[in-house]
Amino acid sequence: MAEKKIEVGDKTTEVKKSIMTDPRAYPSRPFVGVGVVIFKKNKVLLAERDRQPHGKMWSIPGGAQELGETIEEAAIREIKEETGLAIELGGIVDVLDVINRDEVGRVKYHYTLVDFFAEWLSGEAHADDDVSDVKWVPIEDVSDIALSDMARSVIIKANKMRS
Repeated sequence: MAEKKIEVGDKTTEVKKSIMTDPRAYPSRPFVGVGVVIFKKNKVLLAERDRQPHGKMWSIPGGAQELGETIEEAAIREIKEETGLAIELGGIVDVLDVINRDEVGRVKYHYTLVDFFAEWLSGEAHADDDVSDVKWVPIEDVSDIALSDMARSVIIKANKMRS
């Protein structure tokens, strides 16, 4: 791995440790990610993240696009890897930027997220890959779940698009 040179006072060691433990920390460019709001009748699937920047928080399932795959292929692959589900991919709901900075203002994480909606086709949802848990939640209960405002708004928008 190429070492990233980031020097701000005595924080250099902390940055090097973050880079060693999380290759997405302190990136030289944004990562492209996909999210998929999956509907099964009147329920939506949520995933509890294992990785930073949103570890141990409920979210929309998805992950990073790999070199050589389209954004649609990335969405279908990530859902299969994270949840074991087969889906029928719908349209793009939104394209969002997630930029997290550390205490001195450096960009610690930077993702450009392409969020889709989809309908469940088959499979029993289970947590795999970098997800610790998954659950189906009635759409009307989404406001009661600990989600980021961004995730909640994407779910609401996706539900309107599928109607």
